[in-house]
Parts: sequence; structure tokens; C-alpha cells
Amino acid sequence: EDSTSHLSSSSRIARSPARHPLSFRTMQTRVTLLDGSLFTCTVEKRARGLQLFEKVCEHVNLLERDYFALSFRDADNNKNWLDPAKEMKKQVRGVPWNFSFNVKFYPPDPAQLSEDITRYFLCLQLRQDIVSGRLPCSFATHTVLGSYTVQSELGDYDPDECASDYISELCFAPNQTKEMEEKIMELHKTYRGMSPAEAEMHFLENVKKLSMYGVDLHHAKDSEGVDIMLGVCSSGLLVYRDRLRINRFSWPKILKISYKRNNFYIKIRPGEFDQFESTIGFKLLNHRAAKRLWKVCVEHHSFFRLVSPEEPPKKFLTLGSKFRYSGRTQIQSRRASAQISRPAPHFPRCISKRNMLSRSLDGGTDASSGSRRSGIGPSIVPYIACVLVNEPCDAE
Repeated sequence: EDSTSHLSSSSRIARSPARHPLSFRTMQTRVTLLDGSLFTCTVEKRARGLQLFEKVCEHVNLLERDYFALSFRDADNNKNWLDPAKEMKKQVRGVPWNFSFNVKFYPPDPAQLSEDITRYFLCLQLRQDIVSGRLPCSFATHTVLGSYTVQSELGDYDPDECASDYISELCFAPNQTKEMEEKIMELHKTYRGMSPAEAEMHFLENVKKLSMYGVDLHHAKDSEGVDIMLGVCSSGLLVYRDRLRINRFSWPKILKISYKRNNFYIKIRPGEFDQFESTIGFKLLNHRAAKRLWKVCVEHHSFFRLVSPEEPPKKFLTLGSKFRYSGRTQIQSRRASAQISRPAPHFPRCISKRNMLSRSLDGGTDASSGSRRSGIGPSIVPYIACVLVNEPCDAE
């Protein structure tokens, strides 16, 4: 807020503009990218979220931007998505302007993305999801996904270059074992000739089948006060209890979503043998948590189900929130992607290494890269060291 707002109008006029430092009107922002590196830039405090998001996308050379967004942690350490249509200073209050660049909308079919660089960023996000435990996998799935990760990051297996434990410093799972690493190496040796882009496509074709792929989880309680998790994804709203899915409400089945105080409600379309609509309520921690869940549902429904986003209400006096999803829908994004005509960009691929330094689940660390085999300790929390991987020049 304007720290001179208590001054009289005459004192404001008397104050010379030269007395106002640039920092009074601008803010230094730090954005943790998906490869673990930091992007810093200065933006005006009154700038909208879209301005910073576009700066980040230009920095990483990303055109298919609609699946991505910037997130930040509020004073209570809750994850929030930066609204591109609102001023940043009205969203980030009482905390440093530190953001993370993340996938927000997980595409149901990654093969429909136009560019390899977009699929690569999706792979980086999913590797974070897997290692953090947000995306649970079986042992067999960990080994398959890990083997494609090795092929993408290290290329073909070379017995002259690779020691017997050449992947021991790479991170694939929250509970990584020697047995898992041996199975990953066994599979990796069979991928000779596979390009990094092909390995990433195979990775995505396998990971998209996981039941928790692209599910945004929120803590809640059901009508009986039992702890549950509500998951928002491309297909609808999921309900979990004790890590098991107990219900699913697809978007076509949901007529209305709303919240009041710390309660979240969904109105369900009547079934084949039902005469009336039904409303199901859930209790969240507080009003802000209920509103966050409601906004995530609005955005996912709009992105994955609508042809174009809804117009915000134009009336001066309206009941309820005026929030509407303001970005492009998936249909619009695919149409725009089909028009991309630039040559396939070359970009550095990165090594997912273990490190003893702590790192947030959204990837915020200042760890510096170490040598390939430097005796890393037992921690499985990863950081990313960028290396350029040789890749065929022709676009696939």
C-alpha cells in the first residue's frame, strides 16, 4: 500500500518525485523454474500476474503456456495460484514475492502437445510429483518411468563410460532401493538409439495412466466429520479416504459448485432412477480453503470442458464471487498450438540428482550442482543440474 497515504494533499505536492526511489514502485521477484534454477526480475507492484508469467515463459522459450501457471505460498504456507488477471500486490500479502513455475492443468493426452519442449517441462513436473510422493507409483512403474528418465537425461548406455552404479545419484522414487536401481539399469540398456524426446513421450504415455495423474488434492471432512481428500482433475471431482478413491463426480454430472464460509457444495444431476437433484456438502479448514478449492474447480471445469471461457458478470451489484477463469480453454490452446510454425527449439536437459539440502515440494532450492559421482548422502530430495544432451536436429 502507499506508505504516504496519511499525508495531506499539500505535503504530497511539495514532495519531489526524485525523493521516491524506484524500489517504492517495483518489487524484485524470484521464480523457481521446473529445472530447479532461479529466474529473477523486477516488476511494478501494480502489475498483473500475467506480466510476470509472460516474462517467465519468454525466459524458458515456452509457447504452449496454457497448461502452466505461477504458484506461491501465503503466510499460512498454503499453495495459491497467481491470478493472471489481478494485480500481484493484491494477491501476495505479507510474504516475499517468491514463486514457482508449475504445471496447473495436466493434459489428459500429452501426445497432443505440439512441441517437445512443452512435454519436457511436463516431465520435469511429473518427476517432482513422483519423488515427493504426490503421485504414487508401484515398484514396477517406478522402474519403467525411471528407465525412460535415464535415457532422456543420460542418453544411450555406454559400458565404457558407465560404472556399475551409474544411476545411484539420480532420484526416481521417494523410497528408492538398490533393487529398483538395478532394474532401471537393466531396462535402460535396452533403449539404444532412443532419442530424449522419444524417451519423454514413452514416460508420459505410461505416467498418464496412473490414477493420481494430474489430481490436485485438498484436505476436507465429509458430512459425518470423517477426514477425506478432495481431488480436482481434468475429468471432475474425486473423493479419497485412507488413500482409496471412494467416489467420483464427473464434470457433466455436476450442475453447480459453491462455497459458504468453510463449507463446499456440489449440486449433482439426478441419476437414472432419481427424481430430484441432490446437494453434497464438505467441510474445509476455513473460508479461505473452501474458496481455494472452489476456484480450482471453476478453473479446471472451464479449461477442460468449455469451448471458450465464460464472461464475467457485468452487473454492478452481483451476489457471490465475480471470479471467472480468464485464460484460454484446452480447445483454444490446441487450436493455437496447431498454428505454431517455428523450428523445434533446442534446449538443455537436466540431471535429477540427490542432494542433502532441503527443498520445498514445489522446488525452491539454491543448491549448486556437484560432480557426477561425488559421494552424495542418503537423502532422496532432488535438485537439478543442467547439462546439454545431444539430440537429433530434425523435428519429430
